[in-house]
Amino acid sequence: MYPVQSATAVDLLSELEALWGGERDFFIRAANAAALLFWRLPEVNWVGFYLRDGEELVLGPFQGKPACQRIPLNRGVCGRAARQRRTLCIPDVRHEPDYIACSPETRSELVVPLLSTDCLYGVLDVDSPRQARFTSQDIALLESVAQKLLSGADLERLRRYYQL
Repeated sequence: MYPVQSATAVDLLSELEALWGGERDFFIRAANAAALLFWRLPEVNWVGFYLRDGEELVLGPFQGKPACQRIPLNRGVCGRAARQRRTLCIPDVRHEPDYIACSPETRSELVVPLLSTDCLYGVLDVDSPRQARFTSQDIALLESVAQKLLSGADLERLRRYYQL
């Protein structure tokens, strides 16, 4: 088990690259990304992926308490980030009318769409029990993680599986 500790973005990205090695399977890459981010980012209570399947997002690899299994694209912060194809940082989910409360402890949320060559594969979702937890550096880090996750994965296999 990883000790919970903060790390620089460069350290985390280097660790991810080392973990992934030459692995091309998206699910293996996403599972290791979720685990590493969960243990290395301070003050997070959930890190995971939702993958696009038609008009909804379905739960993928994650770390944390059990989560919502399916989110329609027209609901929630994850659905909105997917629809708008842009990163959303919510400093206080209690004031967010679109928020789907999978965990009552969550106070802030950061959602990054997984996009490659204009195809939406899903989202990376990170939750924190601390209000206004996420910074511009966190946004840049998680956008880099999403990009690197996709750039090294076998996306054709993922497209076939979800018929994207």
